[in-house]
Amino acid sequence: MQLPPLPHWETTPDDVPAAVREIKAALRARIEASGRTVEEVFAVIEARVAAAVEEIEAAKARGEAIWPELDYADIEAGNVSGEDLARIRRRGCLVVRGHFPREQALDWDAGIVSYVEGNRFLEQYRGPGDNFFGSLVSRAGIYPIYWSAAQMEARQSDRMARVQKFLNERWESESEGVRWFDPGRDSLYPDRIRRRPPGADSGGLGSHLDPGTLDLWMTGEYQRAFRHLFDGTVESYDPWDAAHRTAGPQFEGSTMCSVFRTFQGWTALSDMDRDQGVLHAVPIPEAMGYLMLRPLLADVPEDDMCGVKVGKVYAVSEQWHSLLLRASVAIPDVRAGDSVWWHCDLIHSVAPVKNQQGWGNVMYIPAAPWCARNEAYAGSVREAFESGSSPSDFPAEHYERSWPDRFAPERLNATGRRGLGIG
Repeated sequence: MQLPPLPHWETTPDDVPAAVREIKAALRARIEASGRTVEEVFAVIEARVAAAVEEIEAAKARGEAIWPELDYADIEAGNVSGEDLARIRRRGCLVVRGHFPREQALDWDAGIVSYVEGNRFLEQYRGPGDNFFGSLVSRAGIYPIYWSAAQMEARQSDRMARVQKFLNERWESESEGVRWFDPGRDSLYPDRIRRRPPGADSGGLGSHLDPGTLDLWMTGEYQRAFRHLFDGTVESYDPWDAAHRTAGPQFEGSTMCSVFRTFQGWTALSDMDRDQGVLHAVPIPEAMGYLMLRPLLADVPEDDMCGVKVGKVYAVSEQWHSLLLRASVAIPDVRAGDSVWWHCDLIHSVAPVKNQQGWGNVMYIPAAPWCARNEAYAGSVREAFESGSSPSDFPAEHYERSWPDRFAPERLNATGRRGLGIG
């Protein structure tokens, strides 16, 4: 069956409301040309998601753990059970216990303190350079630091590479006769650090997504990535299929991410209890299908995509997505050296906290396997690394350019060089 083509934009359209109306009409027409209605297609996804929500609510009521937990030693030895693999696929998230030895993580934490204080960062700091974290940086301690020894040692370590490979292998990296990414090689994606001190008050961060905004509906590669939602084959939608995700452009903005991440993640540099302003997630990878189809229903204004806008974080709200938010679950208590991971499509948030007990310190390191999209970004990362600049996905603050003790190129190992596309 020949379905009608979809309009797409390689950059943000000049008239966004008109483009939203156009793409919504085209998506509805495409679904209807397949012989199904929008309501029928949405009902398929809604039923899948509702069943998962009810399962999670029941498990929470019984006091059961929701986040899968694995010991790093089992990943290293290849001893992860089929039951655990199935739980990770169902939940889309996990905690890796003992990813790094506790003393190593605490040493890295102390090293970051020396790096920041020795270079008088807080005296130079001009405040948040982007809108997304603007309300959090000064209070919650998310700082634009990228090139400390601690961060680079963790990024290029064998232990990190082993876990990233394990995570990448949860995805279908080959389909349609194409190898979309190399699960055994990660690109080095530099991100920031968080240092939140005892006694801190933080308003948290609302429920949101990170893979994109309007580009998820409006650019050609994403339309192909989510093809099963719109071509009458919604039962075949698989949030673990990487097809067409590794080449899709994103509309430029302060919340964009230039790379494809299988999992987002952070490594704990301090102990954190689950009630101290920690990460929450909706552990249902299929919820992305719900989010993509929800704007097409009749109760949503024609020029609105359930509040999703260019240049703003993809917000998930009670108004449009109350079913999904019922399943939001906090991470368990973590210790320094543990790492926390969540599928790139998962809804997540950070809970508010008052008078935080203990430190809340992390460094953000995702799983971002080598692919066309990530290779393209690697060039700008190499330049930023060599000059000590802020990476191009982040505000151009460049605090570290003059810092003499930032991680030097001669300290790169084979994994680090491969991650930067060197050799």
